[in-house]
Amino acid sequence: MSADINLIKSVLSLHDEMASNGFSLVYEGEFSHEVMKMFTSMAERDMDKSNEDKSVKRKVFHVMVECLQNMTKHSDDVDRSDGVGNGLFIVGKKDGYWSVITANKILKEKIDGLKAAIDNINSLNKDDLNALYKKQIREGSLSDKGGAGLGLIDIARKTGRQLDYQFLPLEDKTNYFFLLKVRIDSKPDDE
Repeated sequence: MSADINLIKSVLSLHDEMASNGFSLVYEGEFSHEVMKMFTSMAERDMDKSNEDKSVKRKVFHVMVECLQNMTKHSDDVDRSDGVGNGLFIVGKKDGYWSVITANKILKEKIDGLKAAIDNINSLNKDDLNALYKKQIREGSLSDKGGAGLGLIDIARKTGRQLDYQFLPLEDKTNYFFLLKVRIDSKPDDE
């Protein structure tokens, strides 16, 4: 019985911590197309409950979909039989901003290329991001996982903010956790 009470206290503590940080949706596991649809539907209901402006909902929804697609396409923790990636996905709102946070496993040898790409995106102004996006559409080559590098560029374009990221080493030292945090202003664009 004592173990059950401790477990309940731990769960309540975790719930309180998540709620105090504004996190309303948290998921860890496989990211199939069905899970993506379910998660975006839940987030949409969450935004409807808070009477979010349509332009903000569209932006949050767009960023969520891009982040989920990036994670499913580029996770190095994939079930090879069905191509489904694994990771962590968190959505929440606090202090006038929606946050979309993803985490997925990435091989150490891919870090330098991804870091360089994100740092380049973060160094660009709005016009340069739009030009890079158009260039990638015209000239971008597809990776072995089907991406042309448009997702991260598009997220930066839609939010008007830099991409916040980290690489955390895992115990085996050949894999890292790639954490990406995107903030979206909850004020409508026309304000």
